Amino acid sequence: MHLLLDTHALLWWLSDDPALGKRARAAIANVRNTILVSAASAWELTTKVRLGKLAGAADLASNFTSYIQNEGFEPLPISLDHAARAGLLAGVHKDPFDRMLIAQAQAENLALVSNEKRFDAYGVRRVW
Repeated sequence: MHLLLDTHALLWWLSDDPALGKRARAAIANVRNTILVSAASAWELTTKVRLGKLAGAADLASNFTSYIQNEGFEPLPISLDHAARAGLLAGVHKDPFDRMLIAQAQAENLALVSNEKRFDAYGVRRVW
C-alpha cells in the first residue's frame, strides 16, 4: 500500500507520540508499505516553526530531507496537476496544506494517514 502522511502523523511518528493511532502506526511501520511525505508537509512544518507555533521542531525544519531519508520515506513533490486539483477542490475546507494533501492523495491514488475525519468527504482513503 502507498501511504501519504499528514503533517501531524509525520510529527507524531518521529516523536513516538501516542497520539498517533495504533492502526496508523502499524501501517507506517509495515515494511511492505511505501510511505510518502509531501513537499506540502515540509512547507507547513517550516512555516509553523518560523512563526513560533512548533518551536520543538526546529531541528526537523532545518534537516527535513535528512529526517525523511533516515526513516526510509519517499518525498512527494507538488506537481502542476496537484496544484490545480487543490485549487479546484469543492467545499469550504480552507487549509491550503490539507487541500494539497487531499489533491495529492486523489491524483496518486494514495491512502492518507490522518486523524482528519473531514478528509473523508473528499473521497480519499484514510488510515487512522
